[in-house]
Amino acid sequence: MSELIPAPRAVEGPSPCGVPLDGDTPLWAAPGTQTTERWLRATLGAALGLPLRPAPEDGRGGVRLLLDDSLKPEAYRLSATADRGVEIRGGDPAGVFWGAQTLRQLLGPEAFRRAPVRPDHTLGIPHQIIEDSPRFRWRGLMLDVARHFMPKDGVLRYLDLMAAHKLNVFHFHLTDDQGWRLEIQRYPRLTEVGSWRARTKFGHRASPLWEEKPHGGYYTQDDIREIVAYAAERHITVVPEIDVPGHSQAAIAAYPELGNTDVVASATAGDTALSVWDSWGVSPNVLAPADNTLRFYEGVFEEVLDLFPSEFIHVGGDECPKDQWRRSPAAQARIRELGLADEDELQSWFIGHFDTWLSARGRRLIGWDEILEGGLAAGATVSSWRGYAGGIAAARAGHDVVMCPEQQVYLDHRQADGADEPVPIGYVRTLEDVYRFEPVPPQLTEAEAGRVLGTQANVWTEVMENQARVDYQAFPRLAAFAEVAWSALPPPAERDFADFERRMAAHYRRLDALGVAYRPPAGPRPWQRRPGVLGRPIEGAPPNR
Repeated sequence: MSELIPAPRAVEGPSPCGVPLDGDTPLWAAPGTQTTERWLRATLGAALGLPLRPAPEDGRGGVRLLLDDSLKPEAYRLSATADRGVEIRGGDPAGVFWGAQTLRQLLGPEAFRRAPVRPDHTLGIPHQIIEDSPRFRWRGLMLDVARHFMPKDGVLRYLDLMAAHKLNVFHFHLTDDQGWRLEIQRYPRLTEVGSWRARTKFGHRASPLWEEKPHGGYYTQDDIREIVAYAAERHITVVPEIDVPGHSQAAIAAYPELGNTDVVASATAGDTALSVWDSWGVSPNVLAPADNTLRFYEGVFEEVLDLFPSEFIHVGGDECPKDQWRRSPAAQARIRELGLADEDELQSWFIGHFDTWLSARGRRLIGWDEILEGGLAAGATVSSWRGYAGGIAAARAGHDVVMCPEQQVYLDHRQADGADEPVPIGYVRTLEDVYRFEPVPPQLTEAEAGRVLGTQANVWTEVMENQARVDYQAFPRLAAFAEVAWSALPPPAERDFADFERRMAAHYRRLDALGVAYRPPAGPRPWQRRPGVLGRPIEGAPPNR
């Protein structure tokens, strides 16, 4: 029986016979498959001690990589036979790469290590044929590095973990109230000031505990180029997020003129300076709807476009409190000048400006579902996080949608209701809950359902102070999510969770080999428990987002 995750569409076999792989196994790669060829030698070859020497095109046996235009984009066909060895055909270079990920799983947990344990032994793959293709084109993971900074090497590691699970969109949440993580050369204070906060709250925003030391960090533009290139080698698209007009206190701390200075000055006896926010939740300090703000962020986005070649650019647009705009004479004057009805339409105007600006440069705007309020910009795509409603409304209005409802795929939410869960925020979202998530709402017609580009799991890091905590919250639930995003699963109630758990027994060994500090099936390990205020569920507390 197959132990693959995500589950493939069709498997013929396996048989008791097998294809051996050893130090003499050659590798032949057809033109267009070079990214997979490099990955196989650098990753699989290194883990198993296999040189995978180049082979002639007409050679027999070994591993062969080919493109096949009879297959769909990202689809692959992996065959292990006595006469041809291991052959991976892909509908495009990405398909070949996903086939290589399946090959890695077939070789066992040793293929996931960084160095060979037994460099001179022979492995084998049972004779079989696997035909597979993804359900969705957008299979995403969002990582918040604004609340807790993750160094570049940690980001690269998560790209490898995504690739191992056939996820292909990395949503990079780079800015928020608590930190600005991207070097912008024309505005150096964004990182000089905005990338550091004086202290950090432990746990949920209701917690009384603080870590009284500065926290921060940022990625240089060379760091970003490396991250984007590393992702591209793994057929992962990096979608950057620059949050506007809310979740912007770090930017306002660096450049106070971006804020609603007429309101802030009246509330602080003339002082318009703010600090980078040190708490969680939703800051009341938002960007001013002024021309100088638009010009400033156009400058930011010009550098963003130079760094990120992705079709989509995420502009946030969520959780923008309107109180400052209601009290700001300048904002009220802008509403009258534009002939708008209210502050919701003012936010729609703000987002619409950047939708037009990005479209003129060949890019597409995507934002959280609050961008629906006040009217959705013509070309905008919606990340539906507050349940399904925003995605349904957007799809019915003819807009593309990425489904990421907090009720199912916010991986910062706790995984069990026990008091021993580390910093148990939000609501219980078990492994089975994630496995039974259905990205396409049944209310949509077939045409409307075609607007659902795919789905995404979100990792907000308010309570994840280091890589181990991110691992614990993300895994094993990210493996369940990956199967939902990739595989042709039946409706949620009919899904075979027992079979998924059976396959996870093998997958845990792969995660062990990768050094992933996942939540084990039996619950937290003793050293992961946090007693006291941090270890108690906060009754009725909403998620930090």
